[in-house]
Amino acid sequence: MSNNADIRVVVAMSGGVDSSVAAALLVEQGYDVVGMMMRLWAEETTAGGAHNRCCTPDQLADARRIANKLGIPFYVLDTKDVFRSTVVEFFIDQHRHAVTPNPCLECNRHIRFNWLLKNALALDADYLATGHYARIEPAANGQLLLKKGIDDAKDQSYVLSVLKQEQLRHVMFPVGSIPKPEVRRLAETFGLPTASKQDSQDLCFIGDGNYRRFLVDFAPDVMQTGPIVLKNGEIIGQHTGLANYTIGQRKGLGVTYPEPLYVIGTNPYRNALIVGVRADLGSDHLTAKRVTWVSDHAPIDPFRAEVKIRYKAAAVPAWVEPLPGDRMAVRFDEPLRDITPGQGAVVYHGDVCLGGGIIERRDEQ
Repeated sequence: MSNNADIRVVVAMSGGVDSSVAAALLVEQGYDVVGMMMRLWAEETTAGGAHNRCCTPDQLADARRIANKLGIPFYVLDTKDVFRSTVVEFFIDQHRHAVTPNPCLECNRHIRFNWLLKNALALDADYLATGHYARIEPAANGQLLLKKGIDDAKDQSYVLSVLKQEQLRHVMFPVGSIPKPEVRRLAETFGLPTASKQDSQDLCFIGDGNYRRFLVDFAPDVMQTGPIVLKNGEIIGQHTGLANYTIGQRKGLGVTYPEPLYVIGTNPYRNALIVGVRADLGSDHLTAKRVTWVSDHAPIDPFRAEVKIRYKAAAVPAWVEPLPGDRMAVRFDEPLRDITPGQGAVVYHGDVCLGGGIIERRDEQ
């Protein structure tokens, strides 16, 4: 207890149950705990004001109330400008390039574990703690491993695959070894008002959660109509904006054809939506860019692993080959239908997250 009292931990508080329990556990363990909440950019809503769904006035009030109950200092960090420039503009720009980004990856890369971590360390903190469901464990070689959370249904290692050793040395995930139902039970035990609070959702900066409507309002050029084409280039219809479609989509294409058609790709240079029959769906390979290896070092040779191609996808067996320029090639044992450019391809060995990158379009490969 006395040793922990000399260790300062800044907890990223959101007003939710996970970060609240993380803070309570650290207080119980005797750490010098400081609560910090980021005020993030959000669009103006018709109800008035601009409230990011991760930091609404109610959530701010809940986080402050939790901090008061735990007897810890609480600060609000204005992060609106840096969040907009690094996450929101990235989200829009990626849609301009006809890919489907995961903004949580960028937020963890630039905001939580860069901007916020630096601000925590500036308060003489030793660690930044968050409510993520993941684990950090030492390896035999002295490095730190990033592992899946115990609760597989809540595991968030996928969106933490952007972390490296220097960050892991200053990060804690206090609830990563606890199943979610037990986290809620602990919240009740600690007397926290967030015990039954619903989990937060993605796309926190979009008031109604409708990203298509958001793009119409903030980047109307992204939603320009264009041709729907077959693989051979034949035009068979008009789309309403490439951002309105996802890989593998069948319904809502608005075209007739002897066989059911599916979205199989895009051509942003022609503003074209590429469609094909069921046999055209899927691929057994991908390449990824902006690859981060948690160990800080890319493996030298191709290796067997399991790879997730989106947050809620299962990790499936594959060969992974590191490539020059922070890229990697992945070849799956079986074709996958919904490999989507812009999403993360995250590599695992069992429950250890080795790293990941951003799936490229085929014309980039």
